Amino acid sequence: MIHAHHAVHAHDTHAHSVQVHVRHSRGAVKKAHNAHQQHSTAAKSHHAKTIHHVTHRTTHHTVAQRINVSKFSTKLESISARRSKEKCARNVRIALQTAGADVSNHPIAAANWGHTLEKNGYKQIKPAFNNPKKGDIYIIDATNNHVYGHIAGYTGSEWISDFRQNSYAVYKDKDVEYHYYRLASAT
Repeated sequence: MIHAHHAVHAHDTHAHSVQVHVRHSRGAVKKAHNAHQQHSTAAKSHHAKTIHHVTHRTTHHTVAQRINVSKFSTKLESISARRSKEKCARNVRIALQTAGADVSNHPIAAANWGHTLEKNGYKQIKPAFNNPKKGDIYIIDATNNHVYGHIAGYTGSEWISDFRQNSYAVYKDKDVEYHYYRLASAT
């Protein structure tokens, strides 16, 4: 409830942090606003304008949230194993969610994660395996031997999926197709 109270008092300079909160707690903000109805008429008017302004801005905001690349990398490292357990999409999802991504309606198969990455501010770029940046993510399309495909993130020092990979090339299949994503703010 303390965050809802801060959202009521937010000003335009704090719109980004409020947008993230309002998206998850519109009811809490409304409840906080109703609690403030007991304040003076001038205060009520100010709060109503602030809430309306913030709500209006979040409604038209296309990128759900800003990704914290350090949180993404730290979480991915902390939940990785020595060997694959074939849960790459699960681990990348958890790391992205921890970092502030909207992973609602995410796909099950790793090969299908492109749209979810794009709605969170990632852009597909030419593969940059020779010069990866922290937070980069790649997807391998499904193959005959790997029907769900593969997804992994770069932590700044290594590629990790559900395990710490020796390189990005984890499949020995011929004609593997890669899709490489980087946060738009990092390009």
